[in-house]
Amino acid sequence: MKKLIYSFILTGTLFTSCSMNEEPAGKLNDETAIQTTADATKFRNGIYSNIRSVSNGTFIYSQEMQADMFVGTQINGNRLGPFSISSFTSSDNDLEDLWEYPYKYIANVNYFLPKLEVLINREGIDANTKLLLERYRGEAKWARAYYYYYLTDTFCQSYTNVEPTTPASGMPLETVYHPSSEYSTYPGRSSLAETFNLIEKDLADAYNDLEAYEKSSAKDAQANLSANAPYLSTFTVLALQARIALLKGDNATAIAKAEKVINEGSYTLTDRDLYPAIWTNDEGSELIFVPYGDQAQSSAVAAIGEAWINSSTDKADYVATQNALGMYDSEKDIRYEWFFEPRALSVNGASVVAPCFVKYPGNPLLNTGSTNALKNLPKPFRLSEMYLIIAEASASTDANKANTALNTLRAARIADYEEQTYSGQNLVNQVREERTKELIGEGFRISDLRRWNLGFSRSTAYEDIYEDVPSILIPASMNVTYEPGYYRLILPIPTGELETNPQLEGQQNPGY
Repeated sequence: MKKLIYSFILTGTLFTSCSMNEEPAGKLNDETAIQTTADATKFRNGIYSNIRSVSNGTFIYSQEMQADMFVGTQINGNRLGPFSISSFTSSDNDLEDLWEYPYKYIANVNYFLPKLEVLINREGIDANTKLLLERYRGEAKWARAYYYYYLTDTFCQSYTNVEPTTPASGMPLETVYHPSSEYSTYPGRSSLAETFNLIEKDLADAYNDLEAYEKSSAKDAQANLSANAPYLSTFTVLALQARIALLKGDNATAIAKAEKVINEGSYTLTDRDLYPAIWTNDEGSELIFVPYGDQAQSSAVAAIGEAWINSSTDKADYVATQNALGMYDSEKDIRYEWFFEPRALSVNGASVVAPCFVKYPGNPLLNTGSTNALKNLPKPFRLSEMYLIIAEASASTDANKANTALNTLRAARIADYEEQTYSGQNLVNQVREERTKELIGEGFRISDLRRWNLGFSRSTAYEDIYEDVPSILIPASMNVTYEPGYYRLILPIPTGELETNPQLEGQQNPGY
């Protein structure tokens, strides 16, 4: 029997994080699906849709609700409740999706790469077409690295907290497309070192292919080297390399890659008066990569804002904790002004003013009707993260460099900011808090806490206009505490995967 692959290859049927459980409309024979450059271009579009999915929606907000920045209201219908009250188990469907879909997308890449090699090595191919296909190859390898990064950062211990060569500490690795119901062929978990080696190899290959295209005479060779690029560039590769190096504790590489983005790219930290456009219109001078989406594709863009708020302003599933509010200068920090909005929520017949998280207010261009769909395009790499990487990676060895990066970012966010000089543990703490303030709601918090070996307790000691907020919160969501190293800082391998892959026997994460 011939193998079948998902139909987005040629028909444009795309996976999205907001419709994960829908089956693709049709099937294609995997031996004949990609025969021409035009076929490859269509498949490439599917790869970008997959990237857009993993960098948005449930892949971002699930673990945000698990941490200390947000707390559930009594009207949230238990949406994301298992994450918020820390009751999730390995059999939860939401957790299954976080594992299953990145692996489906990896399979798409593994199918695509050898097909590209056939086209690239085709007799008589012209140089421009060859270069284009090699660009597609680089994009596909970046995508595979990104998916493995996401999986590793979600289902594995932090690289710096474990001996990375420990067997079964990483992810099951697949680099060859061979869908099969023969369970004995499924891989077990690799070591963390092996997983990161694959990620780094794919990124190095991606950089080479994309750099060659950017240096060519192609009409659009440098089209993605500026802000708001809808397609990958060498700067996107560098940004992910910097992030990966920081996770590994390879501080020298993290600094070098981040500085290359800052010094050689055309990106700038967005001015305070233009800052809201980053979140409302999904555009800004610091956005390195914004996967494409328009109104025609709105159904395939996640309604990420719905995780927190509702198109009806008297409803919200989750609100900010005092932990979150207390980090900011409420009068001068543009982030406080833009991320938190006092709204009168209607809960059990009472009207209570609560701090609603509005970082994802919905892009009007993605609405297909008069109601705000609360859809925003993902912004997986921003220049501000590069400054934060430099600050953290240099905090223990070069205080001047760390302070410079920290002050540069703060000056762009805080009105009338006066530079500060920190040292020692105070500098480390300031950098960590700034990272949390900048990246709140973007999917980093649990990873950061695990990497820093920190725990948390949610604070609901609200003040002033928010003093009545505790009365509308779920008690089990309010009373969540994680000790440093708590096992739930790493998600469990889903039960369904354990049941179908005998090689994973005995390889579940500790505590589950």
